[in-house]
Amino acid sequence: MRRTRVEIPAGDGERVRAVDADIAETFWERARGLIARPAPAPGSGLLIPRCNAIHTLFMRYPIDATFLDRRGRVVKCVRNLRPWRLFVWGGWRACQVLETASER
Repeated sequence: MRRTRVEIPAGDGERVRAVDADIAETFWERARGLIARPAPAPGSGLLIPRCNAIHTLFMRYPIDATFLDRRGRVVKCVRNLRPWRLFVWGGWRACQVLETASER
């Protein structure tokens, strides 16, 4: 997997949260997501391109999901998403999602 640095505005217009993310490029990487992987370290995560919905089936820890549009702008954030959620949708504008370990 390739790695990239994703910068997410914190919402106050000034602070930016930077995350070093692996990019899930193949079908299997995208389907697997963070399942059966250890929780990402703080400041790291998994970027899934061409994705506007996720699930947390078979996950062992809660995650934060940040849905982004084509330009990398935040469309929706779902914090503390617990394991075994069947469907989480980021909306029509979302076209990629950044999964990180829950900060709570």
